[in-house]
Amino acid sequence: MGILSGNPKKQPLHYGEVYSMWSYLLVVKGDYAKLQTFSNHTGDRDLKKLLEEMTQASKKEIEELEEVLKDNGVGVPPAPPEKPYADLEDIPAGAKLSDPEISATASLMLGEGLVTCSTIISQCTREDLAMLFGQYHMNKAQVAAKALRLNKEKGWLVVPPMHTKVPNQES
Repeated sequence: MGILSGNPKKQPLHYGEVYSMWSYLLVVKGDYAKLQTFSNHTGDRDLKKLLEEMTQASKKEIEELEEVLKDNGVGVPPAPPEKPYADLEDIPAGAKLSDPEISATASLMLGEGLVTCSTIISQCTREDLAMLFGQYHMNKAQVAAKALRLNKEKGWLVVPPMHTKVPNQES
């Protein structure tokens, strides 16, 4: 039996796994704070529901990753303070984020998370960590599909120029 056989949770982490998880956790903690702020700025019920789903997923990821890192003797990155609830009407118009801005940024966060999860999966030697990030990836992909649908329905999707001139393939 080698060092990477048996119960994956008893296998050592390699430095790449430690760095990737630590860095990912740092970003998720920042995203969690952003999502709380975004929730204060939106008046759209559907967007607020999407943000709440993303917030809960981030909270779960934070708890799980902190446990893995602590169990392996790795200190966890700092977190920004919890954001207090704010009434949308109390935010001045010039300081308020618009719903399309919030939705675009949330979509960007999901896309970045998908790429990062895929990268971490490819680096893992521990199956349990690869599966954990596979779960995060799947969850983000599902929420990203909801975000795309929401952006289309609300008219918030900014599309690049459409390629409509397709050469005739008949010869």
